Order: sequence, then C-alpha cells, then structure tokens
Amino acid sequence: MKILITGSKGMLATQVIADLERGYTELGEVPAALKGAQLVLADVDTLDITDKAAAEGFIAQHKPDIVINCAAYTNVDGCESNQDTAFMVNAIGSRNLAIACENTGAKLVHVSTDYVFRGDEPTPRREYDMPWPISAYGKTKYAGEEFVRQYCKKSFIVRTAWLYGYNGKNFVKTMVWLAKEKGGAKVVNDQHGNPTNAADLSHHLLKIAASEEYGTYHCTGNGECTWYEFAAEIARLAGYEGVMSPCTSEEFPTPTKRPAYSSLDNMMLRVTVGDEMRHWKDALKAYFDNQK
Repeated sequence: MKILITGSKGMLATQVIADLERGYTELGEVPAALKGAQLVLADVDTLDITDKAAAEGFIAQHKPDIVINCAAYTNVDGCESNQDTAFMVNAIGSRNLAIACENTGAKLVHVSTDYVFRGDEPTPRREYDMPWPISAYGKTKYAGEEFVRQYCKKSFIVRTAWLYGYNGKNFVKTMVWLAKEKGGAKVVNDQHGNPTNAADLSHHLLKIAASEEYGTYHCTGNGECTWYEFAAEIARLAGYEGVMSPCTSEEFPTPTKRPAYSSLDNMMLRVTVGDEMRHWKDALKAYFDNQK
C-alpha cells in the first residue's frame, strides 16, 4: 500500500501522517489495509499541483494506491483578492490530481469546505443539498469538487469546517494567545458552525480511504456553536474563563462575507463507514488534555 499526501506540511496533513506512522489515531486503530503503508509526501516545494504535466508525471512515477489531497489555498480574504491564484490551486490543482488518479487507478480523497454553501439556510446542510458559495474561496473549492467528480470515478469529497489541530496556526491557538497576552477579545456571536478537531477528521479520512464508499461526505465535529461560544470554551479550558465578549459581524467587518450559518450534518458518514466524530466540546477538551 502506497499513500500520497499533498499539502504535507499543513495542519491536517501532518496529523494524517502522524496517525499513519504510528498506526492509530485518537479515536482508534488505523484501518488494517492502511497499516504500514509507504508514504509519499508532497508540498508546494516538491509538487506544483497547478501544473498538469507535473501532477500527472509525479503520480505516474510514484503509483500511489491512494492520494489524500490536503493542498489548498485556504486564506479566505486572500482568495478574494487573488482569485486567479485561488482558482489555480483549489480548482485546477484538484482537476489535475483527479485526472492523474483516474489515469493510474488511484483512489482520491479530496478535502473541501462548508464554504460551498450560501450559509443562510435554517438547518444543517446535508450532502444532497445544493451548494451556493458566496465567496471566491467557496466558489473555487466548489469548482474543485466538480472537477474531482467529473474526472475521477474512485473519489471521495470530504467537506469539513472550523478546523483546528496541534500543528500550525488556527483559531484555538489564536484565542489562547489573545486570552493570555491581551486579556481577551471580542468575537462574533452571529455566525454558527461546527468546530472540528483535525485528529477526528484524520481518523475518518483514513476510514473513508480504506473503503469503496465513493461520494461526498460531511465530516465535522458534532454539535454546533457560534464563534463566540467556541472562543469562550477555549478560554475556559485554557484557564481564562470570562475574558471573551460577544459582538456582531457588523462590529467586526472582514473583506469577505462569511456564511452566517454553515453547520453541516454528517449524514453520509452515518450511513456508510460510521460517524465517530466527537461532540465539539469533547474534542476540544481532548485537544487541551493532550497538550499537557
């Protein structure tokens, strides 16, 4: 078994790599079919996925059984101001990997986002709901999804949201820093979603990759909250309870409009490989426990 991981230096990829190397995740054993897999790691310095010939050549050379695509342009405001670059990475790069996987018979696990939805629906989105992205980030990620569906039969599209992990910058680390160094912060209380621990997502990506349950998945922490509620729980667990205060999106404007309600429902997980995603509060507590 050989597994290629793109975006290998990023927060999610480093978690997947660690789990594969030790043979277990925070939630259980790595699937037997993936244990002892030979890993091929690629980041932008070794593979430019926006170069079709390079992507096809790299995959033809290494002949992976599975490709887990963690490479993406995820800076939401950056995508808005650099739309060509965002499209090249999030859409064309995904297309190139899909074509290369189809050519070699490899499975493709492609990570996507809640931003493919408009964000004004009153209930959590399921996999069959129609995407309607409102930002360049969401639009380019959805274009990437469509390319994967079009060009690779053996593909899994896994949408996640509000991701944090042990490696790299993320919302949890930022809130801890603000609580410790600045005495707290104002955080928007009118945007709802599902905080997701990268350890939980990694566990499910590997379960999905080992299966033949091809299709589109939602894979987020169970339960939902606002960014303020998330920040308040982070501060509490870090020992700084009461330092966060709520505000509206109007009070904290950003260059790009964010979805107001982007909660996802893990329906496909439940009916196929099984939904073991922890409640977001339990996963967040485990994150802090494992830092000690």
